[in-house]
Amino acid sequence: MISHGKCAQCKLKNRICQRMDGNSPAFCSTCLYADVIQEAEDEYNIAEINKFACEAAEQEATCYIDRKASPGYLYPVKPRVQEIIEFARRMEYRKLGVAFCMGLHKEAAVFCKILEDHGFDVVSVVCKVGGKDKTFLGLKENQKIHEGCFEPMCNPIAQAKILNTAQTEFNILLGLCVGHDSLFIKYSQSLVTILAVKDRVLGHNPLAAIYNYDSYYERFQTDRIKELDVKSTPGRSK
Repeated sequence: MISHGKCAQCKLKNRICQRMDGNSPAFCSTCLYADVIQEAEDEYNIAEINKFACEAAEQEATCYIDRKASPGYLYPVKPRVQEIIEFARRMEYRKLGVAFCMGLHKEAAVFCKILEDHGFDVVSVVCKVGGKDKTFLGLKENQKIHEGCFEPMCNPIAQAKILNTAQTEFNILLGLCVGHDSLFIKYSQSLVTILAVKDRVLGHNPLAAIYNYDSYYERFQTDRIKELDVKSTPGRSK
């Protein structure tokens, strides 16, 4: 018995989520969650949500040129930085928040300059804001990157609350770690978008591992990754 959706496993070309006359597998979320989808549709009737969703959909369309050309190929023309600027203008936002990782300080400086050059009031806050040592969280010295040294913790809750205090209208994440980004989103009072995520190995392009799933990253096909993770984690044993 199918109890939940598995959209990622769908191999149909003529899908019900993409065509009115489409088909669906037994694990189709569109069919399994009809009541939930209706609840979501009701949310789009809220004025501010409707505007946000409409502007996002129209922004998506503007990212392609020659949309009416035959045979109807898609020709993308806008990088994400441009999309963020255009979308913020569509929403008539004036004050933007940028929460960034210390490791991407240079990139954050360039990005904030671009936003300011395009007329936005930008409030930026680094992940290490507050300067609290990781032991504040209850970590032991052997759980730090550098044992026995002052090592400031990432503070995404403070990042979010600072931007809340500054009354930013739209917040942008740049390079926050896995988990830290989650806490920021939880505590941010404004809606959030992401310019880039943290990937220390792949130049902040995590999809490279997916693209090489059958070659350089075939280790993801086994439990070997779990063994390596446990062995490489300070203060832990298998």
